[in-house]
Amino acid sequence: MGDFNLALVIVAIVVCVLVFIFNVYLLVNYQHPDDKNQAYFPKFVVVFGLSVAAISILMLPADVANRQACRHAIYNGACNLTLPMKDLWLAVYIVDAVLVFFVIPFAMFYYEADQDKSIGKRIKSALLWVVTTAIVCGLVLGISYGLVGKVDFTVRHLSSSTANFPNSWDYSSTQQCVGNGARQCSAYLASASSEKTWTMRTTFPEYVVALATIVGSVLFSIFGGVGIACLPLGLIFAFIRRPKAVITRSQYIKEATELGKKARELKKAADALHQEERSGSKGRKWRKNVKAVEKELLQLEEDVKLLEEMYPQGEKAETSWALTVLGYLAKLVLGILGLIVSVAWVAHIVIYLLIDPPLSAFLNEVFIKLDDVWGLLGTAAFAFFCFYLLLAVIAGAMMLGLRLVFITIHPMKWGATLMNSFLFNVALILLCSISVIQFCSTAFGYYAQATAAQEIFGHTLQSLRGIKYLYKYNVFQIAFIVLAGLTFVYYVAFGWRRKKPSGRFQLSS
Repeated sequence: MGDFNLALVIVAIVVCVLVFIFNVYLLVNYQHPDDKNQAYFPKFVVVFGLSVAAISILMLPADVANRQACRHAIYNGACNLTLPMKDLWLAVYIVDAVLVFFVIPFAMFYYEADQDKSIGKRIKSALLWVVTTAIVCGLVLGISYGLVGKVDFTVRHLSSSTANFPNSWDYSSTQQCVGNGARQCSAYLASASSEKTWTMRTTFPEYVVALATIVGSVLFSIFGGVGIACLPLGLIFAFIRRPKAVITRSQYIKEATELGKKARELKKAADALHQEERSGSKGRKWRKNVKAVEKELLQLEEDVKLLEEMYPQGEKAETSWALTVLGYLAKLVLGILGLIVSVAWVAHIVIYLLIDPPLSAFLNEVFIKLDDVWGLLGTAAFAFFCFYLLLAVIAGAMMLGLRLVFITIHPMKWGATLMNSFLFNVALILLCSISVIQFCSTAFGYYAQATAAQEIFGHTLQSLRGIKYLYKYNVFQIAFIVLAGLTFVYYVAFGWRRKKPSGRFQLSS
């Protein structure tokens, strides 16, 4: 047993190192050429933040494996040799909250500060914003913790009379308890009036994690609900809208001329907005126009990419076209597989979470049976479903960010992602990762029972005063399902169409 626990620790260390290396690879390949050999602090925050998010997702499967490590212990104290998961959970999520609300905002303010200012002035400006945020957050957390930082557990007081120790134990369907003709034990006969509320104060770290989870749950129910549908359907409809054949040179010249005209219009609009910014007239109309220009620019980039796919050039034009065709076929296959996983997720939420009592344990039973086939197979499938949910959140955020005015566009592009976009998306991933873990620990409560995550996210969070009703009435799960259904209807009705740029800019100049 001790050897098994040691192996679990070694696997955890190796996984952490691999996650760090993979995140460095993502940073190197996604970063914009303008950020090479500079902006080292934001880059460190990006790698560290992505590592924390990935490790937090992997910690729930590790928690399950950690629970199994001492399940068949044959000597006292064997469980003391396992990983201290509760302490690790709290540490990871306190670091998560500090990164989201303090470190990443500081890095973004510092990165976006006027480059003409000295380093000292940029640091001072960023610190001013972060310190102000810290003071406000500290006051809100301290006051709310002092007032409502308690958990209310519903308990039932059970009592029964005493009886002589029996000489023999005779039980049947008509006598299930001690006593002559006792059909039910006294505990089952307790009245509803015996229910009482047991109140105790939670720890401050658990309270911080709970509030961060609430903020993340709001974003998760919106982005996750949209993303669980648009992630697979987006891939499938990308295959449907794919270029069917290579266009002629005359068609290419015509389309390229039109794109060039749109590019000049965009440049003119951007210059006008820049002029307004310098004159100090940055009002609501200006921000709306900036958003419109960003959307048009992204659409233009998509049009250019599509045109390059439809008319490959160079000595390897045929090879390029073949790879394009294979790429769209891969999107179709991944979209179909993703659709199966999404349907399984939605069905599991309805069957196991929304219907009381649950019709079936569904995916919980699947993971348990996979564990019976091979020790870590169920754990690996469990980790995959959790990661898929996080990918759905990211997909939903990107989709809504391109369509809603109040969400800033921060697209991630291979070889062209600025650090402020990196930092924004890392903050979003970190904030939603807490809710993904909480959601998974609830959705797979039967498989992940008796884990440290269940203790934190199951008992404490769902009994926290003022918050428990959101979980009692499944508010987030219902919102998730409703948005998933609406997104599915939207894609069926409009997903096969390509959105055309409006070309309208309400410039004041």
